[in-house]
Amino acid sequence: MTRVQRQRALVTGAGGFIGHHLVKRLRKEGYWIRGVDIKLPEFEKSHADEFELLDLRRWDNCLQACRDVDDVYNLAADMGGIGYISAYHAVIARNNILINTHMLEAARIMGVKRFLFSSSACVYAQYRQKESNIAPLKEEDAYPADPERGYGWEKLFTEELCRYYAEDLGFDTRIVRFHNVYGPLGAYEGGREKSPAAICRKVALAPDGGEIEIWGDGKQTRSYMYIDDCVEGLLRLMGSDYREPLNLGTDRMVTIDELVDIVCAIAGKKLRKRHNLSKPQGVRGRNSDNTRLREVLKWEPTTPLEEGLRETYRWVEHRLRAASRL
Repeated sequence: MTRVQRQRALVTGAGGFIGHHLVKRLRKEGYWIRGVDIKLPEFEKSHADEFELLDLRRWDNCLQACRDVDDVYNLAADMGGIGYISAYHAVIARNNILINTHMLEAARIMGVKRFLFSSSACVYAQYRQKESNIAPLKEEDAYPADPERGYGWEKLFTEELCRYYAEDLGFDTRIVRFHNVYGPLGAYEGGREKSPAAICRKVALAPDGGEIEIWGDGKQTRSYMYIDDCVEGLLRLMGSDYREPLNLGTDRMVTIDELVDIVCAIAGKKLRKRHNLSKPQGVRGRNSDNTRLREVLKWEPTTPLEEGLRETYRWVEHRLRAASRL
């Protein structure tokens, strides 16, 4: 009986939030998976067939990571919430440019068939995001370029590098622009957490009738995508023939105050909001235009924000209770 060869994939950043969930899904799809990161997953054991602790800023480690695999999902990045990416422009830009350029060239040299680069909505021009009631951002709205400092610039640069590799060297690349991914198993404290997890933590720790701090005036707007939808979109994009940057997010825009209200309703609490205008709050408004996503993948994220936040809040609350903080 002939044994069917399993497709082999590398997930970098497999110790992080999205990478860990992606590994779990790929295993369910029958892939053989190598996970690589500078750290192990924080909250549960990796589901990868093998996991290697490698610093992908180093060229030799990227060559090692890319051996004998068909697909590369390059999710490795030095990143975090708005507080973190606003404070460390040089370090973030240096680390991520080293990771991305080394990984792209190593994957090509090692004969990888398909390479996916995880970009970000932070590449979008800041002059298009000065109002709360922003028009949804189309993929072409990244130009003329004015991305967020540090993190946004290095993402936009690597998008261009992927294009050059495809055009000049015939290397098959994919580019995804994430819009605010959230869900269980993500950072919820320590400075690298995103706003949904941070708000879940603050609401869980606050007594009913108490007060929580909100960064900014609460009127800034965002759209949020649940982790299961994110992973589904990644698999669909990798399986497509689309090589240009593609938004991956929802097009439901909410204010930060509205996000807090949803989490408070889930927790069954009434809390006062104390707005701290001295804290970083990023662009005034950001929302994903999913027109091209629907055209290319014949699909878009479907998890309602309330449902995803309910799962996220329960997980954060469980973590805090297990640590005897509730």
